[in-house]
Amino acid sequence: MRYDIVIIGGAIVGSSVAYYLREQGFSGTIALVERDPQFAHASTTLSMASIRQQFSIPENIRLSQFTLKLFRRLKEEFGDDADIGFREGGYLILAGEDGLPILRSNHQAQMAEGADIVLEDADQLVRRFPWLSPEGISAGAYGRTGEGWFDAHAMLTLFRKALRQKKVDFITADVTGIARDGNRVTGVSLGNGEMLEAGIVVNAAGPNAGKVAAMAGLELPVEPRKRNVFVFEAREKYADMPLLVDPSGIYVRPEGSVYLTGGAEPEEGDCAPDPGDFEVNWPLFEEVIWPVLATRIPAFEAIKPTRAWAGHYDYNTLDQNAVIGPHPDVGNFLFANGFSGHGLQQAPAVGKALAELIVHGGYRTVDCSAFGYERVAEGRAFRELNVI
Repeated sequence: MRYDIVIIGGAIVGSSVAYYLREQGFSGTIALVERDPQFAHASTTLSMASIRQQFSIPENIRLSQFTLKLFRRLKEEFGDDADIGFREGGYLILAGEDGLPILRSNHQAQMAEGADIVLEDADQLVRRFPWLSPEGISAGAYGRTGEGWFDAHAMLTLFRKALRQKKVDFITADVTGIARDGNRVTGVSLGNGEMLEAGIVVNAAGPNAGKVAAMAGLELPVEPRKRNVFVFEAREKYADMPLLVDPSGIYVRPEGSVYLTGGAEPEEGDCAPDPGDFEVNWPLFEEVIWPVLATRIPAFEAIKPTRAWAGHYDYNTLDQNAVIGPHPDVGNFLFANGFSGHGLQQAPAVGKALAELIVHGGYRTVDCSAFGYERVAEGRAFRELNVI
């Protein structure tokens, strides 16, 4: 079988690429290859499903702003019944004295891009959120609008459902190899023994992106990282609570009648997990998260953990930032990888950008040149400081 474009990875990034290829007028054949069609272990569906503009570099802010605009006109784009349960609850990123210079610098970058983020000192924050303890806090950046959380399953379903009307072939299979002839990739081998000839290959393989690139003889510093998310109940219900990020890295946000929390994994020793390891690390909640929550929000001294899950996300070991666009030497192999925890919220923008690159020969809506592979080849970090 021959396809003009083969996209490896059918979750939100790959589906967005396919969707916007059709929206941009691409009329060739497209195959979307996904090994886990129920997305039971996908980064998309196991994520915290949040969107923010609080990044340290303008390019990341612009990618998420594109998705925010899409959320604002979801029904216009996908039909009157389109709903992803977007709750515009905001982010509140706290900093102690040591982290204050970076918080201020990030805030300046966000304001320059038109984001509705306010920087407030500890006293102002407590007036705004009386349930918050200011212990060890110098300031916080709060997104009044344009930030919040949503239903990842619903978002993915919208894109996948739309693709069924756009002549995209869904193929359920493992990718086991990529054929290459000199400076071009020519096909993709599948675990079922089939070979798909390909004019262009797009790597949207999430945590497995580094392995997929290696199949083409290319180096990509992207590997999985395991993250745990815990659900707990509390007597107090704070309807005004944003997604709060403590200086320790622990985060918490409301989800209906319960709360979600995580961010306890230590940087030291954080490495690629076994591909089949989705076991929850419960001691992280008991020993790390709960003491932080009780300090930051005193009412959370008495809470009841109920359930949890663990997922893998794609982590760029070079600079925790996306790699987007073609390989400089193998021009028909395109990257959409390494988002390091913010891929879901940026996927539509990246899909649109790569579609424009393929169809029109250049970026039109969001310039993703800064995310190009060239920096990987040079070992030059383009570092995002606000990784959550």
